[in-house]
Amino acid sequence: MTNLEKNPEETICENGPRFTEGLTPGVRRESADDAAGNSVVEVLEPRDVPLGGPRAMTVRRTLPQRARSLVGAWCFLDFFGPDDVAESGGMQVARHPHTGLATVSWLFEGRVDHIDSAGNWATVRPGEVNLMNAGRGITHSEHSTDDTTVLHGVQLWYAFPDAHRFTDPSLAHHRPTPIRGDGFEAKVFLGSLLGYTSPVPTYLPLTGAEIRLEPGAELVVEVPAEHEHGVLAVSAALQLNGVTVEKDHLGVVDDGATRLTITAGDEPTLAVLIGGEPLGEQIVMWWNFIGRSHEEILTFRAAYQQEMGFEAPAEGSPIPAGHPRGAAIAGPDLDALIGMQYDDGRSFPQFGEFPPGRPAPLPAPEPPNTRMRPRG
Repeated sequence: MTNLEKNPEETICENGPRFTEGLTPGVRRESADDAAGNSVVEVLEPRDVPLGGPRAMTVRRTLPQRARSLVGAWCFLDFFGPDDVAESGGMQVARHPHTGLATVSWLFEGRVDHIDSAGNWATVRPGEVNLMNAGRGITHSEHSTDDTTVLHGVQLWYAFPDAHRFTDPSLAHHRPTPIRGDGFEAKVFLGSLLGYTSPVPTYLPLTGAEIRLEPGAELVVEVPAEHEHGVLAVSAALQLNGVTVEKDHLGVVDDGATRLTITAGDEPTLAVLIGGEPLGEQIVMWWNFIGRSHEEILTFRAAYQQEMGFEAPAEGSPIPAGHPRGAAIAGPDLDALIGMQYDDGRSFPQFGEFPPGRPAPLPAPEPPNTRMRPRG
């Protein structure tokens, strides 16, 4: 999935509660049950973001936002549905780029076809996780399948540590075995939780799980004290360590807690738990790119625009050796340049090749007018 905002804001990515002091609109901070081993639960309100098109499918976004950018290394959380595809048009997201992150797709209902420039074709199904490692650069498209009538799910991104952000793109898939107990069912799609470990590799410790609770049920989850955690209330309000998390909201518990207590109300409750070790690095996140500086983000954007044929290389911009300046990188020139290097050492094409006959790629928004500053 892509961020389709026409004027995406620079996101200064930080961990922990220092980003909010209880004064940010849409954020609530409450004391939690001391027995849970943590003093505060931060509750984040989502905002609506249309995915575009004449019948725009709307997603709800809890990360990133001004109040908080990161939970562990998780930097993006969109959730959608349940949507009647006949009304919303479903998911129709054409080719778009990513750098320095992984996308994690998890569905509750419906199916989505994924195609990427690393040569992967996959169908995302309920109860099966697809993790796309963007690494140094990838493009992909996502379209709900023709037989999907209702679409319901989440997509998350996590930011890569600096040591791994220029890895080769790849795709991992796993269908976790459900864990069942007194009044609950859980599917751990990333990391280790409730005695189950997902085999999907990540570049730092992460947790991701779907949790379903019967009315009134309570689930106590032992978690590492050095990790941050968030619980998204998907279908109904719930209690996280004794604090109410309204439907569609994300409850966040900072590091220091050794267990999470999740309690359902008087109706069946669906939730998603995320967590992990804080990234501990300064990053800049803009549109679909994660980098380490203003200049790097602009370089990624320029490469994508040039490789897709939207823009000609500007004077002084890095281009593949031997390519004439002032001409778009397209047509016969493109084939001749594959495998060459940009002036600054990046391989061409940074954003890969795509199967023919697919919808046209999405252009990048205009870059911000102010300088993007790394924080962390």
